[in-house]
Amino acid sequence: MTDAKNADLRRKAAEQLPLAFTHDPANGRDDLLVADPLSAAVRIIDSWPHWPSPVVILAGPVGSGKSHLASIWTERCGAVHIHPVAGSDAAVVAANGPVIFEDVDRLGFDDTELFHVINSVRENGTSLLMTSRLWPMSWPVTLPDLRSRLKAATVVEIGEPDEELLSQVIVKLFADRQLYIDDKLVLYIVNRMERSLNAAQLIVDRLDRLALGRGTRITRLLAAEVLNELGSSGQSD
Repeated sequence: MTDAKNADLRRKAAEQLPLAFTHDPANGRDDLLVADPLSAAVRIIDSWPHWPSPVVILAGPVGSGKSHLASIWTERCGAVHIHPVAGSDAAVVAANGPVIFEDVDRLGFDDTELFHVINSVRENGTSLLMTSRLWPMSWPVTLPDLRSRLKAATVVEIGEPDEELLSQVIVKLFADRQLYIDDKLVLYIVNRMERSLNAAQLIVDRLDRLALGRGTRITRLLAAEVLNELGSSGQSD
C-alpha cells in the first residue's frame, strides 16, 4: 500500500472519531442577525403583545430563521407548544396563555381543533404563533370557518437570506464554536453555497468537524471540499 493511501486511510479514520467537543449556539434576541429578509418578522416578534391580530404566521423556507424567532418569542412570553390534532387539549391550553405551533405544514393538524384553538385565543385575549414553509392558503384546509380564520391572521414572509445575512450568520456560527475565520474565506463560501441558513449551518458544522478530525486550520481548500461534498454550486475564480 502506498504512503498516499496510508495517509488517506488515517485521515478518514480520524474524521470518524467521536468528538468530545460541544458548542452552544447563541439563540437569544441579542444574537439575532437582522437583515432585510428577516426585518419584518423581527419587527412582529419584537412588537408582541401589541400584535395587529392575535394570530401570527411566519412563513419561509427551511433554514430561513423561523425557529430562531419562534424560540425568542416563546422564551419572552412563556408560550406553550401545541399540536392541534383530534383529541388534544390545545384549545384549553390556548385559553390560558400564549401558544406556539411550529412546522404547521410538516406536522399537519385537525381542521376543527385548530379552529377551536384560534377561537380560544381570540376569546381569551391570548396569542398564537405558527411557523410554516408554506403560506396558509396552501395548507390542506377543508373547513370553511378555519379558512376564514386564517385569512384574518397576520402572515409575515421571511425571504431567502441575502449575501450580507449569510456572511453574518457564518461568522456567528463559527464564533459559537470559538472559531474566527478570514473575511475573504467567508465571502468565498457565501458566493458558492446554497442560499439558505440551513446550508450555512451544515457547512460550518462540516468544516468544524473536518478541521478537528484532521488537526488542520479551516482553509479555502477545505471549504472547497465541503462545498463540493454538500453539492453546493461553484464558480470559477
